[in-house]
Amino acid sequence: MQHIHFITGRLAEQSLRSVASRLAQEMGFDYTIEVMPISVAALMSPAWIAKHWQPPARVDRVIIPGYCQGELTPLAGQTAATVERGPRDLRQLPAFFSSEPAPADYGAYDIQIVAEINHCPRKSLTDILAEADALARAGADVIDVGCEPGDVWAGVHDAVRALREAGHRVSIDSSHPSEIRQAVAAGAELVLSVNSANRSHALDWDVEVVAIPDVPETLEGLDETVEYLRRSATPMRIDPILEPISFGFAASLGRYLEVRRRYPEAEMLMGIGNLTELTDVDTAGVNALLLGFCQEIGVRSVLTTQVIHWARTSVRECDVARRLMRHAVEHRVLPKHIERRLLMLRGSELNETPLADIENLSRQVRDGNYRIYAAQGEIHLVAAGLHLRHRDPFAVMEQLSTAGPGGGLPKNLDSTHAFYLGYEMCKAATALALGKTYVQDEPLDWGLATPPEKRCRLKRTHGAARTEKEAEADSLPRET
Repeated sequence: MQHIHFITGRLAEQSLRSVASRLAQEMGFDYTIEVMPISVAALMSPAWIAKHWQPPARVDRVIIPGYCQGELTPLAGQTAATVERGPRDLRQLPAFFSSEPAPADYGAYDIQIVAEINHCPRKSLTDILAEADALARAGADVIDVGCEPGDVWAGVHDAVRALREAGHRVSIDSSHPSEIRQAVAAGAELVLSVNSANRSHALDWDVEVVAIPDVPETLEGLDETVEYLRRSATPMRIDPILEPISFGFAASLGRYLEVRRRYPEAEMLMGIGNLTELTDVDTAGVNALLLGFCQEIGVRSVLTTQVIHWARTSVRECDVARRLMRHAVEHRVLPKHIERRLLMLRGSELNETPLADIENLSRQVRDGNYRIYAAQGEIHLVAAGLHLRHRDPFAVMEQLSTAGPGGGLPKNLDSTHAFYLGYEMCKAATALALGKTYVQDEPLDWGLATPPEKRCRLKRTHGAARTEKEAEADSLPRET
């Protein structure tokens, strides 16, 4: 049986013992826990641990806290076991042990993302280039230049040429043959779209086109356009047109199946904006479902846009979804427990510190640094001789304002510290409201939309090779 040796500090000992005991029974391993002569485990470094630890002679894995920064070499040189850095929060240990390495081929995709810049004639060339760069960084393969009905845009040639010179692949979305001709001359490689009204011009453009029906509801005219383009050897993708909900959405999905039946080998495209832009719902789930549909029937390109506010991350969502769905369909597995970046509102799981552990910590802690937890519908603030709790962060701060000597402010509560506590408790309150996991000094997990967060308080306390007295005087505001 595998033997795992855990390294921790005094304050996290009881919580770690509780978690490790349960995991050992569930997963079948032996374990030992070595408590270092320091209260806050995150203050340790591998070099510091190497001077204090006494690992068992027979051990297979050594796991140190995730916040312990630095090379693992000093530890690896003292044991034959594999030395690993665990999660930053011990509540994440179950996921750490149950998670499997990402498949070697995960991340491959075969669906192309065509991202439209709408209303290009209304925008400056500088703005068009900036938007194109942002879309490409988000995962777009082709930048679609969206034109407008009415007059031909005199700047289309310059815009397409500038995009090509910036390294972008370009498509043109226009109903004007002359506008399309200028775009193609400047380097556009794909035209959206053609039917019986303008298909004759496709012979002059000599680029790939998107073929659409004259009447989407019946696919009328599509077969004739496809045959016309085939006779002239014009490369094409077929788009049966996805309709918005309440305007034939379900039937339009059926038409994609019908077109795939008629043309088993044809390239196809789906414009997904009719759903993401025209439905009051967060787009990640919609994009994932549509990309899954496309992956199953072999639609190898999608057209999307980011006009409406709630669709502002649609391209990134499609980029993640196409990788997830390719893996799921190719390996015939559920698209579950593989990719977490599309879990943006709730998260994959809720890890709350048990109330008993919080109570135990409040009795053990001896320093005045504040630990914040979100558990059982309340925010908990813990420090030496202090355990405040309430669902409202304002109420917690009000309690804290009278927790010092003589019923006044605590001596260590300066303006900077008060701001920090308010910021962290705001995150905790948000986590409680949405059922998300809160970890002090870490950003809330919003999936692919998670912003980077500087842990400035950690940065000044991470020099772990110091005495316990120094560590106690300058310890972290949370436990690991």
